[in-house]
Amino acid sequence: MTNPLPTDGELAILRALWAIGAPATVRQVHDELLRSKDTAYTTVLKMMTIMTEKQLVQRDDSERSHRYTALYTEPAVQSSMLKSFMANAFSGSAFKLVQRALDDGQASAEELDAIAKLIAQAKSRRKA
Repeated sequence: MTNPLPTDGELAILRALWAIGAPATVRQVHDELLRSKDTAYTTVLKMMTIMTEKQLVQRDDSERSHRYTALYTEPAVQSSMLKSFMANAFSGSAFKLVQRALDDGQASAEELDAIAKLIAQAKSRRKA
């Protein structure tokens, strides 16, 4: 992802677009956002215009109501944001990132088991 990282507000809009799963109007995105936060329609419209300029979303002008599509998948955005966060907060160290996450004690026993499996899979891939 070579475009700027999304702001918190832009990320909320991208999440709404991913949840809708198809090209969506500003009204549809606004309605999706209202499920979790009171946001003005005009704010969503302005942000989506900016996101079009930043090439985070694509606008289809062929219909009366413009339809927007996220230009990046959720995993692509997550990876880009994680790389930036890890570089800035943890000097690029995956170990320090995981250590901090585990030290904070938020992971359940089930999540820890799943993490252990992911580590084992990553080790297997490295050996292959």
